[in-house]
Amino acid sequence: MKTRVLTPILLSASLLMGFDVEEMPKVQDRVSPDIGQTRIYSFNASIEGASQVVVNISTQKKIKSQMNNHPMFNDPFFQQFFGDMYRQVPKEKVERSLGSGVIISKDGYIVTNNHVIDGADKIMVSLPGSNKEYKAKIIGTDSRTDLAVIKIEQNNLPSIKFADSSLVKVGDLVFAIGNPFGVGETITQGIVSALNKNGIGINDYENFIQTDASINPGNSGGALVDSRGALIGINTAIISRSGGNQGIGFAIPSDMVKKIVKQLIEKGGIRRGYLGVGIQDVSSDLRDTYGDKEGAVIISLENDSPAKKAGLMVWDLITKVNGKPIKNSAELRNMIGTMSPNEKVTITYIRDKKEASVTLNLAEHKDTKGKSGKKADTKADPKGQIQGVTVQEITPQIRQRSRIPQDINGVLVTFVSEESQAYEAGFRDGDIIAQIENVAITDMNAYNKALAQFKGKTKRILVYSNNGVKTIVIK
Repeated sequence: MKTRVLTPILLSASLLMGFDVEEMPKVQDRVSPDIGQTRIYSFNASIEGASQVVVNISTQKKIKSQMNNHPMFNDPFFQQFFGDMYRQVPKEKVERSLGSGVIISKDGYIVTNNHVIDGADKIMVSLPGSNKEYKAKIIGTDSRTDLAVIKIEQNNLPSIKFADSSLVKVGDLVFAIGNPFGVGETITQGIVSALNKNGIGINDYENFIQTDASINPGNSGGALVDSRGALIGINTAIISRSGGNQGIGFAIPSDMVKKIVKQLIEKGGIRRGYLGVGIQDVSSDLRDTYGDKEGAVIISLENDSPAKKAGLMVWDLITKVNGKPIKNSAELRNMIGTMSPNEKVTITYIRDKKEASVTLNLAEHKDTKGKSGKKADTKADPKGQIQGVTVQEITPQIRQRSRIPQDINGVLVTFVSEESQAYEAGFRDGDIIAQIENVAITDMNAYNKALAQFKGKTKRILVYSNNGVKTIVIK
């Protein structure tokens, strides 16, 4: 009986003696942070310069009353019958919002988020420590990265210095500077929580720096700086259940910001490189196929695309671009998306467990969303398009970012010229065109077919807007 009990005990003891953990040396001393009664730790000197280049941005957007857009209100009988009541209906209201921006040049160029100034009729900028406001004009916007450049007519301004965001490490000390809740310039401190975050569904091109520095509404477009005060990112979004900070904030890396703002300032818009491949990450069931390598798997090729002309094939694993390793499909998309058309690139790939490389010239992306501050051409489209209105497909990313319910389908209005008949009829940025006469709009193809069908005819258009459902009648 004793033997039966003793045997497992001795066996367990022998197993325990065969395994050990690695331990840190024992603590010998504790150092007090006390550096004297006349000295304190402070990052004031390090970030003082950065705090002078983050501006407050206030925008105004005129929204016409939906009641006044109804054809019934144009009926003289209706106007006479209701008299003063009709005249007291407000013709329009002004929607105001606040955000932040960062001065990037001494002559007044400012980078901010596209969503901060999107659709604004008036943009005003106030500098740190001053209540004076300056009117800003839009230089260019890029909705795909959620970046925009505006400009005020001032000289000899302080400007931010850019850090190399590719050298940022998890655990680095960072500061978020902005205008949260409109209370004025505020600086919060945290660390870099994660890098290369994508798949969040905020932007089309995502490569975020994640931080636990407090970022709240109004911080959008502000600066994320390192302990030297150098810009490592533009604060853009938070994940929150309450709408306030919960320690999960995202910033667009300074390397991406630098490339985008350079194009917006020099060209007024974005021209993106185009490879012409459908890609996915290396799934668990494909890892053995590629020898546990990281990269982006080609799952489709477009006709006449640079990739197809160069001889790339479905199931090729792209592992490097210009010698730089590619971890996943998001990294490839971001890298190609920040390159210019006709730029020469070398693609390294794995096929049949053998590595090879090919050099090609990128084409221009067919669906560039960069937009300059210039007025759009509002001439009638020969295919029957609505004059002055620009629309796009509702992608899963746009649906998530704009919080569009799954049961609402259509095409998203991204721009309406204020000089057009469409604007007068009631179309606004952010509207969703769901039906034209008896034709349900499910995608761009259905939209174009419906417009062609009713070309030149007066048609009823069912529209979902921020204020509910509306019907717009237009020819």
